[in-house]
Amino acid sequence: MEFDKEVDARGLNCPLPILRAKKALAEVKPGQIVRVVATDPGAVKDFQAFAKQTGNELVQQGETADKAFEFFMKRK
Repeated sequence: MEFDKEVDARGLNCPLPILRAKKALAEVKPGQIVRVVATDPGAVKDFQAFAKQTGNELVQQGETADKAFEFFMKRK
């Protein structure tokens, strides 16, 4: 999937991946996509909750080849 900005949050624990994603979303225009890569297993639930709370869309999530978690968020 194409994206406009990338955040590498590998090795960071909650809530840092969410905080980095929030900052990146504030830096892009509405409709643009931010890709976040994280290794914290709690990030899966955190990003789902974050999307509901903020209105930003969690377009896609999955795992990378190196077993990190990958999230694509679209700014509202």
